[in-house]
Amino acid sequence: MTKRHHQPDGRSTIYKGADGLWHGRVSMGLTDQGRKDRRHVSSKSKTVVTEKVAEWERARDDGVAQEIQENWTIEAWLTHWLEHLSRPFVKQSTYEGYRAAVHVHLIPGIGRHRLHTLRPEHLERLYVSMLKLSTRRGTTMSPGRVHQVHRTIRTALNEAVRRGHLARNPAEMAKTPPVNDYDVEPYTVDELRQLFIAAQQEPNGARWVFALALGLRQGEALGLQWGDVDWSRSVLTIKRSRTRPRYEHRCQPHCGHMYAGHCPNRALSRPDFDTTKSRAGRRVVPLPEAVLDLLRDHAKAQAVQRRTAAQLWVDEGWIFSDEIGRALNPRTDWDNWKKLLKAAGVRDGRLHDARHTAATVLLLLGVHERTIMSVLGWSTTAMVSRYAHVVAPIHSDVASRLDVLLWSSPNSERDDRNIAR
Repeated sequence: MTKRHHQPDGRSTIYKGADGLWHGRVSMGLTDQGRKDRRHVSSKSKTVVTEKVAEWERARDDGVAQEIQENWTIEAWLTHWLEHLSRPFVKQSTYEGYRAAVHVHLIPGIGRHRLHTLRPEHLERLYVSMLKLSTRRGTTMSPGRVHQVHRTIRTALNEAVRRGHLARNPAEMAKTPPVNDYDVEPYTVDELRQLFIAAQQEPNGARWVFALALGLRQGEALGLQWGDVDWSRSVLTIKRSRTRPRYEHRCQPHCGHMYAGHCPNRALSRPDFDTTKSRAGRRVVPLPEAVLDLLRDHAKAQAVQRRTAAQLWVDEGWIFSDEIGRALNPRTDWDNWKKLLKAAGVRDGRLHDARHTAATVLLLLGVHERTIMSVLGWSTTAMVSRYAHVVAPIHSDVASRLDVLLWSSPNSERDDRNIAR
């Protein structure tokens, strides 16, 4: 047995105890309560103890010593981060995304690991296993969902690093499965005409012009109020977004329904409206004269609805509303989009494809990228690259036409005229 010697000046100690184990003790400084933070490790292997002591010493010397409890589990840290470091400071929709990733995937998958023992390999195995899971629709989980979980754990562990509970973030080193980007398939000019003609027969037909011509997101369009239109300047201010309703049970005893939305005493768990998706989403959009005319016609049609509804009308100022003035539900809006496609005889597509169409039209018109960002509410020009494969063939066609127009010889033009005769 190696005799234990007390080292002066708080230096580290490694010794073999009477229990036959090797022990290491390191002075890390002071805790939040002002007490000495003296760490201890034991093992049958001297090498293990030596390496742990060296790791603690490096963390202490680099100023990243874990000043609060070292025995954080991933479950404990994620729960603490979610409720105390995330929820008070992010949008409700962001918090709900974090919460789903934490409770559905991260805690069941890696929750028992200690914070300081988590490795990139643990995360990579979790991601691979997620790709094999089946969704409620009967399909396998998409790589996009895996990436959302990865972003959540990376954000949570970055906060642990920033607060000194973790030396390095293993999520920064973990590899993620490749994401198959959804190919942008904008509607053609002929399809747009068909959709505009069919939209004229709909109660909120102007709503689809806002999507196809101005590129508003669904929540942005449904969150518009008449006060957002500046008729004198011909501009529209985007400053709020309609959220999907989320409910919670308020029944006693439990009603037996699995989903809170089916509960007879359900209550909204988040507000109907929120700020725009990002800071760039809060913007001013110029309105073409044709769109202003559509808005004027829509205002007249809504006035007729108001008189018909009489005292049932809810005057909240929404541009696109139901038959009694209430803001449209996003699900109802989605159903209306599908009905419009069918009525117009146009191929099926996502509602967000309407936004892709507006972006593609602006690119084809040669509008500068920064201006497109301003109109569509993009925060980065990287979004433009998603449309390159759509625009490039058309640009090539334009180039070939210019080639014939500008560089063909006068003799060839004369020959062409002679042939035409």
